[in-house]
Amino acid sequence: MAACYLLSSSRRRCGLLSQHLWALVRPQRAQTTLGATAGATEAHRRLKTQDELPGPSLLKSLYWMLIRGYILRTHELQLIEKKVYGPIWKSRFGALKMTHIACPELTEKVLRQDGKYPMRSDMEVWKAHRDKRDLAYGPITEEGERWHALRTVLNQRMLKPREAMRYTAIINEVVSDLLLKLQDMKEESSSGAMVNDIVHVFYRFAFEGISSILFETRMGALQKQIPPETQRFINSVDVMLRNSIYATLLPKWTRNILPYWNRFIEGSDTIFAFGKKLIDQKMELLQARMKRGEEVEGEYLTYLLSNGKLSLKEVYGSMAELLLAGVDTTSNTLTWTLYHLAREPEIQNSLYQEVTGVLPAEKTPTTEDIARMPLLKAIIKETLRLYPVVPANSRIATEKEIVIGDYCFPKETMFVFCHYAMSRDETNFPEPTKFLPQRWLRDVGMKHHPFSSIPFGYGVRACVGRRVAELEMYLALCRIISKFELKPDPQMKDVKHVSRVNLTPNKPINLQFIERRKSGE
Repeated sequence: MAACYLLSSSRRRCGLLSQHLWALVRPQRAQTTLGATAGATEAHRRLKTQDELPGPSLLKSLYWMLIRGYILRTHELQLIEKKVYGPIWKSRFGALKMTHIACPELTEKVLRQDGKYPMRSDMEVWKAHRDKRDLAYGPITEEGERWHALRTVLNQRMLKPREAMRYTAIINEVVSDLLLKLQDMKEESSSGAMVNDIVHVFYRFAFEGISSILFETRMGALQKQIPPETQRFINSVDVMLRNSIYATLLPKWTRNILPYWNRFIEGSDTIFAFGKKLIDQKMELLQARMKRGEEVEGEYLTYLLSNGKLSLKEVYGSMAELLLAGVDTTSNTLTWTLYHLAREPEIQNSLYQEVTGVLPAEKTPTTEDIARMPLLKAIIKETLRLYPVVPANSRIATEKEIVIGDYCFPKETMFVFCHYAMSRDETNFPEPTKFLPQRWLRDVGMKHHPFSSIPFGYGVRACVGRRVAELEMYLALCRIISKFELKPDPQMKDVKHVSRVNLTPNKPINLQFIERRKSGE
């Protein structure tokens, strides 16, 4: 009853204002706003302030987050608040004062005004850990001119498709180990076909893949017996991410009372220690080669250590954050992809026909092969639409005030882009909760606003590892589907998702991997 009252009360107060805000995104209004006539009109009218936006009170936010349990379901709260307040609203939680945007047109309007050094949320909790341990900020935590200088170096050999292509061989090597791991796990099951909790399998695959690229070494994450140090790192990422949500949202005074802050610190310490050890080992190897007069050769880490553009401390900070960003993205997306393919046999069969039509039996795929698989790419895009890499992202207006319709937002305003709500809006994606990869096919696809689904971000602040992550997912998926037919666990009901920075399953996903017969058998 209390929830119904809160919702109905909000609707009564904000109904007219929400209708007005929805009108801001109409094409004809957008065109007028951009025109010279509108500019003159805007100069003579009183622009409203952020405080005049609709939105929940602090008490109502606390009610939804803590009492109703939405602290790990903030993506679902986007849908609720958008329905109540319209496409743009304000909220406050602790010291955070935010303007939420759940509309691609308004998102584009803000992002198009990015300056040279776009700033996301200040990552205060993550920075607090770096400061506490005297560690350098990385590409996620750094800001301003220092961020730009850091990204300029890190982008090399990573960001462009042709640069990601250089890692095809090592990724295929890791995928081969993944296939062997899946084969062993299903044979060990009582049915001879079931692989339990596939998110953990793909987490190990993603960790092995990104470690092989970043650190130029294999970590043994797909072996039957995982090295203890590797397992500690894998566990620490889960601990760090899960507790960072609580540490961010709860007041600082709770850090000495509640366990979340200390857990976050401990997990972060393990992650940095793990990366530092690998970097130091590589550094010793390079120095030994140089003393022997040998040429220094290698890929990503060798490039960072040998080009002299970053200090060793900066390499430590950057590699730890790149490793963090590169694991959850791939593992969760592949998990959700296989979950849906197992439940959609017609789509799965179409993908199998596409893959086998391009790849002869037993052939290892290349990037040229992947380019001939539009459905494969469409399936990954559809998964990322339903489960964005991060369900919400943000920008802080650092250079100037921003005007949106009748509202003027001052510098330092934090805009929160509700990617989950936007990518499930039926205006751009009819039947938004359905898994329909054909949306993304050029010949039969549906039209949607280009900012309605941007899972890797936008502009110069977009994910530095996007191309590598996509390549990992494409190579893994096409080889899995050519080797196995996927079927759901008969005992498994619908799986929901929770927000642990990324969207993860709320319970283990078990799937049957039925080995396909080779032609002629």
